Amino acid sequence: MPRTQRFCPAGIPQHIIQRGNNRQVIFHGNSDQAFYTNLMKNYAKEHGVSLHAWVLMDNHVHFLATPDTDKSISLFMQAIGRRYVRYFNRRYDRTGGL
Repeated sequence: MPRTQRFCPAGIPQHIIQRGNNRQVIFHGNSDQAFYTNLMKNYAKEHGVSLHAWVLMDNHVHFLATPDTDKSISLFMQAIGRRYVRYFNRRYDRTGGL
């Protein structure tokens, strides 16, 4: 069942938090954080999201971002999640969601 779309009006800054399942570690080192940061920057441009600040913790991330459209944040986070989970699972020989 798809997640209900969150209310995220264009032009209004949003504080976004994303955690690993059961608060599991999602970054094992600097190379994982660098890969995630590159994804953030690329997908922010692609989906019309202005990133103002972010913090990458071992088991979660925080963003302060302003979307250009009502769907920008959703598309941005979905794109990052799809690509990063594939990277993480291949790198650490695992399967499933992160």
